Amino acid sequence: MEFLRPATWDEALAAKAEHPTALPISGGTDVMVEMNFDVHRPSAILDLNRITELTEWSSDGETVRLGAAVPYTRIIEELSGPLPGLALAAHTVGSPQIRNRGSVGGNLGAASPAGDSHPALLAAGREVAVEAHSVRGVRLIPIDEFYVGVKRNSLEPDELIGAVRIPVADGPQQFSKIGTRNAMVIAVCAFGFALHPKDGTVGTGIGSAAPTPRRAVEAEEYLRGVLAERGLWESGELLGPEVVQRFGELVKAAASPIDDVRGTADYRRHALAVMARRTLTWCWNDYRKQIRSAA
Repeated sequence: MEFLRPATWDEALAAKAEHPTALPISGGTDVMVEMNFDVHRPSAILDLNRITELTEWSSDGETVRLGAAVPYTRIIEELSGPLPGLALAAHTVGSPQIRNRGSVGGNLGAASPAGDSHPALLAAGREVAVEAHSVRGVRLIPIDEFYVGVKRNSLEPDELIGAVRIPVADGPQQFSKIGTRNAMVIAVCAFGFALHPKDGTVGTGIGSAAPTPRRAVEAEEYLRGVLAERGLWESGELLGPEVVQRFGELVKAAASPIDDVRGTADYRRHALAVMARRTLTWCWNDYRKQIRSAA
C-alpha cells in the first residue's frame, strides 16, 4: 500500500489524478475503522492533513463555504447561527474525539445512508452543492444528485471534495436522531427539517432509512401548499394537528428501510413519523416566536 502525503491542494489533485484508486483520508474516523476490520484495503492512501485550506470556512452572508475537513466541533462552536440544522446534527456525532477529527467532507465521501450530516444538508435547501475538484477544474454537484447508491457518491475517480456550499438559514431548522443508546451510536434513523420563509418552502432529509439519504418530497410539497394556501407564513397561526399528522405520514411513506441489527423497518418508519411531527412542531413554534417579536 502506497502512502501519499501532498503538501498543497494542487499536489493532492495531481496525486489523485495519477492514483485514482487512492483513498483520501483526513479525519480517518470511517477509513481507519474499515481498514482495521479489513473491510477496505486500498492500493494507496492519500493523506490530506497538510492541506490547510480544507479546514477553513467562509461566508458572504448568504452562503457558507464549508471546507471539507472543518471538524464537527468547529461547526458546533462557530456555525450554529448560520447553519443550525448542521450544528445540531454535529452534536450527535460520535464522541468528542470523533467530533474533533470527523468532518462533513468525510461524511460525504463515505456516503453512508446513516451519516449524520446528510439529513441536515438535504433539509438546508436545494442550493446545497458539493465542490468536486480535480486537475480538470471544479464542478458543483447539487446535493440531490450526490448520493447514487449505498455508500456510493457521484464523484469521478480523479475528484476530491474541496468544500460544501450551504445557504445560510433564513428560518428555524431541526435535527432528530434515534439510536440504540444515547451517545456514540450509529443512527437507527434520523430526520432533518428546515423552514425557508424567504421562498415559502420547507426542507426535509431522511437518514438511515433508505439505500441513500433522501428527501420526503411529497411531505415537502404538502406542507408548502398548506402554508401558502392558509397564509400561515404571514399569520403565524398554529398548523393544527391534522397538518402535523399528515406531514408525519408522508415522511414515513417516503422511507424504504430494511430490517437490520439496529432496528426493524417498521420501527424506522414509525420513528420517522414521530420525528417528523416533532421537528415540524419545534420549528413552527420557533418561527411563530420570530414573527411575533418582529411585529
